[in-house]
Amino acid sequence: MSIPFPFSAVVAQEEMKRSLLIAAIDPSIGGVLVFGDRGTGKSTAIRGLAALLPKMQAYDCTYNCDPDAGDDAVCADCREKRAKGNPSKTRKVPVPVVDLPLGATEDRVIGALDLERALTKGEKAFEPGLLARAHRGFLYIDEVNLLEDHLVDSLLDVAASGENLVEREGLSIRHPARFVLVGSGNPEEGELRPQLQDRFGLSVEVKTPQDLPTRMKVVRLRDEFERDPNAFVQKWKSKDAKIRKLIEKGKEVLKTVTVPDATLEDAGRLCIKLGTDGLRGELTLIRAARALAALQGDTEVTQTHLKAIATSALRHRLRRDPLDESGSTSRVERAVAELFGS
Repeated sequence: MSIPFPFSAVVAQEEMKRSLLIAAIDPSIGGVLVFGDRGTGKSTAIRGLAALLPKMQAYDCTYNCDPDAGDDAVCADCREKRAKGNPSKTRKVPVPVVDLPLGATEDRVIGALDLERALTKGEKAFEPGLLARAHRGFLYIDEVNLLEDHLVDSLLDVAASGENLVEREGLSIRHPARFVLVGSGNPEEGELRPQLQDRFGLSVEVKTPQDLPTRMKVVRLRDEFERDPNAFVQKWKSKDAKIRKLIEKGKEVLKTVTVPDATLEDAGRLCIKLGTDGLRGELTLIRAARALAALQGDTEVTQTHLKAIATSALRHRLRRDPLDESGSTSRVERAVAELFGS
């Protein structure tokens, strides 16, 4: 197994790193979409974050069900054992990070009949797919804008419900599938379907650094890592540990962070000014601001948190305005400045 590049060693790209940390603290935000130039550390940061996340408590079952979850959020096997008063044993497992390749078949993604057992034993058994493996973790799609439509449809259904329903070959299986969806890609290679784009909580734009010192630092660190990955990881181990503690503390205090009416009003005014459709953008903005407050150790969401996260939460939710040639990022920044000041 390849050694991931340390998250703390990723140079620049502060918006991307912050968004990934926020999604790790509150998975209900809906994931992160990272669009930008090739070779800007998109997949490197995502894999680095997953490697430093603390292990999670899980039942010893196919889906790593959460022992603290209600009966409606665990698999049928765990639910049945709970009902009998003999729940599955628990264990500590790494947070899963599952890659969804562009060429994956629908059977591989959602699961299908276990052909080996069907042919050798004559049994109808379910072989879980990538969505089952990603439960309570991250589902990473590189070049997400090139994903085939039938896979996009499957993802939309699961992202909306938090569970995967498979009905085929005489099987009817329903299992939990709640994960942080992380997609990356280059917008020059194609647009993302609006229905899937709307499911991402945060959208980040990354660009190739244009200042010479930053470019030199990136090249130097990457070269050092590739020459001796183990030594490089040890060198950055303490900094990664600090980030891990920030995530753990953020998860603990998240439920205690309050959102005053004044902040809700500010979020509503901003979304109205930008003309975002529906209330998903507003809800995501509040959740992301609350997770940012938890990450920073604050107990209350303020206008400062909203201003910091507004562009990431709203830039991908704007309607195209034929009378406004500025990009979505500029439009959000301008609205924030007009409402709240710079």
